[in-house]
Amino acid sequence: MRRRTFITLLGGAACAWPLAARAQQAAMPVIGLVAPASAGQVEIIEALRQGLKEADFVEGQNVTIQSAFAEGQFDLLPGLAELLVRRQVAVITALGVAATVAAKRATTMPIVFYMGEDPVSLGLIASFNRPGGNITGVATLSSAVMAKRLQLLQEIAPRADVFAALINPKNPSAAISTKEPQDAALALGKNIYIAHASTESELEPTFATIAQLRVGGLLIAPDGLFVAFATQVAKLSLRYAIPASHERRAFPNAGGLMNYGASQADGIRLAGVYTGRILKGEKTADLPVQQSTKFELVINLRTAKALGLEVPDKLLAIADEVIE
Repeated sequence: MRRRTFITLLGGAACAWPLAARAQQAAMPVIGLVAPASAGQVEIIEALRQGLKEADFVEGQNVTIQSAFAEGQFDLLPGLAELLVRRQVAVITALGVAATVAAKRATTMPIVFYMGEDPVSLGLIASFNRPGGNITGVATLSSAVMAKRLQLLQEIAPRADVFAALINPKNPSAAISTKEPQDAALALGKNIYIAHASTESELEPTFATIAQLRVGGLLIAPDGLFVAFATQVAKLSLRYAIPASHERRAFPNAGGLMNYGASQADGIRLAGVYTGRILKGEKTADLPVQQSTKFELVINLRTAKALGLEVPDKLLAIADEVIE
């Protein structure tokens, strides 16, 4: 079994790096992966490996991956990015806006990102076709997805007039993540309440507040915090009887009601392909930002029944997966 090293910050210090990993680093190029998610989300690494393989790189044979997971603690991301820079990795692959911003501030080395927001409006690149500088990657542009998510949620909870959106105010894209559900609700003539949570400990009191408002449904922002703690968010939505929609498949897999959005696995795979191409010598400025085109709808029918909801047959028919 290949041995993989994780970087984390514990009490402000980095964990020791195994000697075997150091030997690998000296012998082959090293990719630094930085993400707000949990190290337990092995599908992230598997998707990255798949993309690298398509670019002729295999972990343990001609490339090493050193992973830095923040375990949902966004404040750790700048330090993790700086650790990867000090390790002199060849390329940094950054997942999400916060990780990308942290990486860009830490280095001028090549960065490949995967995110759901518009990197142009965030000032990360000059344009999709000519990103410029040391950064390129894959974007899913969640604004159109948010409107579709609200529409699908309303079809499952047709009596709902008031919705809520869960936002992480510490995410660099918080303003965009706030505007998207507001615009989507306005287009459908619905009211929406914006709720905030930036740490795991804030999740339960936030859900309690949302429940007091008697909202008919909850839109969860595409944020690394809510992916890292998808199980907790799913349990809280069920405990407080709030039909909730996430953008990532991890949510219904963890017991949440549903997700609709770009396939994270496919997006990270594409980022892996770009990472491999950069290792071969291509320049970030010459690689236009890609847009993920593979979307998925997953519905947890067990959770729907527990919430007393009846999922329309037409939604079940178009779902990529129904969890029964």
